[in-house]
Amino acid sequence: MTKTNKKNSDGVDRTPEETRAVVLVPVIKTRPSDEVAESLSARSDSARLEEAVGLTRAIDLEIAEALVVPVPKPQPGTLFGTGKIAEILALVEESEAGLVIVDHPLTPVQQRNLEREWKVKVIDRTGLILEIFGRRASTKEGVLQVDLAHLNYQKGRLVRSWTHLERQRGGGGFMGGPGETQIEADRRMLQEKILKLERELEQVRRTRQLHRSKRRKVPHPIVSLVGYTNAGKSTLFNRLTGSGVLAEDMLFATLDPTLRRLKLPHGGMVILSDTVGFISDLPTHLVAAFRATLEEVVEADLILHVRDMSDPDRNAQAKDVEDILESLGRGEGDGRQLLEVWNKIDRMEPEAAADLKKRAQGLDHAIVVSALKGEGIDALLAEIERLISGKLEKRLIRIEPDEMSLLPWVYERSHVLSRQDEEDGAVTLEVEITAVESAELDARLGTVLGEDPDDY
Repeated sequence: MTKTNKKNSDGVDRTPEETRAVVLVPVIKTRPSDEVAESLSARSDSARLEEAVGLTRAIDLEIAEALVVPVPKPQPGTLFGTGKIAEILALVEESEAGLVIVDHPLTPVQQRNLEREWKVKVIDRTGLILEIFGRRASTKEGVLQVDLAHLNYQKGRLVRSWTHLERQRGGGGFMGGPGETQIEADRRMLQEKILKLERELEQVRRTRQLHRSKRRKVPHPIVSLVGYTNAGKSTLFNRLTGSGVLAEDMLFATLDPTLRRLKLPHGGMVILSDTVGFISDLPTHLVAAFRATLEEVVEADLILHVRDMSDPDRNAQAKDVEDILESLGRGEGDGRQLLEVWNKIDRMEPEAAADLKKRAQGLDHAIVVSALKGEGIDALLAEIERLISGKLEKRLIRIEPDEMSLLPWVYERSHVLSRQDEEDGAVTLEVEITAVESAELDARLGTVLGEDPDDY
């Protein structure tokens, strides 16, 4: 059967086989002192393979083969040794794949040489994540961030990776001269595009700061959901707010931050923010490009770290999230609050789930939930309220006849235990109320009877 080529939007030929991919996870044997190696070793080989497969499926590729490849001695020009390259070539040809995904950073030279050896397109982990980001971004800010990250990545690929680098362009201007090489011209053009995007992004950031300052004038605390990608953040967000944020069993299902108001059990309001999922070994320029997306995390009064407790690699994932939070300036020592949400207990065996709940009871920073089933959500809301507003206090308040406009506010912001309508038209209420709301109530009320119902 004759296979016809198709052209995509950039004019590059694409064949049907390019939807079939071979996924490789190199396991590099390096010195224990190597920090990167130590980071990678924290994650099991099977977990890395599963994640790489998940990333590949996130852009709708058919996986022909997926395997872990031991690399005893990385080669500077190809990463893999000659024997392993030959084995993978045979696998690519047998599976009729048109794409090889290497779950590891590749230098431009390594990428070019592997493409020459295997005669197919090769992309590394960074290129794959960028592709996912490109498909998921929906807001103007998200699109700009993706474009910026793409250009920075592409700029790095210009080093000794093109075949036309020796071409000369004619000199211009009255002084003449030897001209400039094609790579110099291309790099200059890319740099101009990068600067233009950075200016646009800065404008978007200023707009977001204005919106944030406006929100601050309405004193609603900000609660941010963070977590490893696919931990269930968007499902929890939907459960808490009743909104329809994309929540799929797919890596990086959410890319743009989403903000919603959330009413707490005793009437208090917070702003809930859902953010992009974190992932291990995210390149530095990607973190920098998406920093504005994560600004809600930096500004948050409370962080909810959502963890998939059914994942055997959950501890390594938690460490990755903690490292990124620290890089954003949100560490354990900054005095701001963080609550772990142990999610997906519906996927665990009953005994394991029971043990997890027992463990959480002895901790003051963990809540066990199933965002999908709704289990533990009431306890989570109560804990958010406690951490944001302080513990509930019981008190009596008297609302005079000329203060009746405050009555709806009291009912909305507190839990009314009893009500007594007085003969003079006043209303006496026994309420449970948070410390923050109680202070605001004092500012609104002209008369406060006291805090102990037994006094009256």
